[in-house]
Amino acid sequence: MTLESDVSDLWRRYEDGLSAVETTADDVAVLDDFLAALEAGEVRAAEKTGRDVTSWEANEWVKRGILLNFALRGTEPREYGGVIYYDVLPLRDTADLAERGTRNTPDGTVLRPGAYLGSDCIVMSPAFLNMGAYVGDGTLVDSCDTVGSCAQVGAEVKLGANTLIGGVLEPIEDAPVVIEDGVSLGAGCRVTSGFRVGEGSIVGENTLLTPRIPVYDLVEEEVIYGHLPAERRAFARMVESSVGDHDLFEGGAYKPAVVATHVEEETLEATRREGALRE
Repeated sequence: MTLESDVSDLWRRYEDGLSAVETTADDVAVLDDFLAALEAGEVRAAEKTGRDVTSWEANEWVKRGILLNFALRGTEPREYGGVIYYDVLPLRDTADLAERGTRNTPDGTVLRPGAYLGSDCIVMSPAFLNMGAYVGDGTLVDSCDTVGSCAQVGAEVKLGANTLIGGVLEPIEDAPVVIEDGVSLGAGCRVTSGFRVGEGSIVGENTLLTPRIPVYDLVEEEVIYGHLPAERRAFARMVESSVGDHDLFEGGAYKPAVVATHVEEETLEATRREGALRE
């Protein structure tokens, strides 16, 4: 039996009515092995099946395994730093981070079980990484950042302070938020609802990236939804809304949009200088 087949079997039993009260020691062992595989980076909630950023697909059995860890474990009182809290699992054991050269600062940083951190990562407090999140080598997770459940963040990524990387746990067939290698997100960015950011892109501060907001790609001269192509410089703008004029307000209506253009050399230089501060 493989881990995938064990999880799939457990999922079938759960759909047939298995509850946390009825879970056996062998069932818990499967859940524990699954979390260990996530933390080791051996399994991931999504994978890239082609060359383009749009080719990411969900690994449904992995997302089911994450859901089972909530459904088949009872909530218990736990303690951290003298504070009692209630959850289905304790915080993630971080003993493996030192051997990878990864560091996380205390006082507010929460790493849940099943979160993967690669080598030479930095996680500044306060930050939150949820179960199933994947953070690649050399990535910076800055203060007040959240990396949601199943979110896939590549290598050498910079997440600016107060950045939200949403997760997509349900429906299980939907791919989660993806941030590919070498991306830089400015402070205050929000990436939600399975949006995918292509490799090497640089996104300006306070930009909202979600499938409901259009991306005006000036490189290919097209309007796209749900992803930002590779090697783009993107920033937020307001564009005219189809609502138009209305008696309740003057001057027409506007909606948020994202404008994407070529990455300029001076923008790259600024990003490199910022990255040097992490060396």
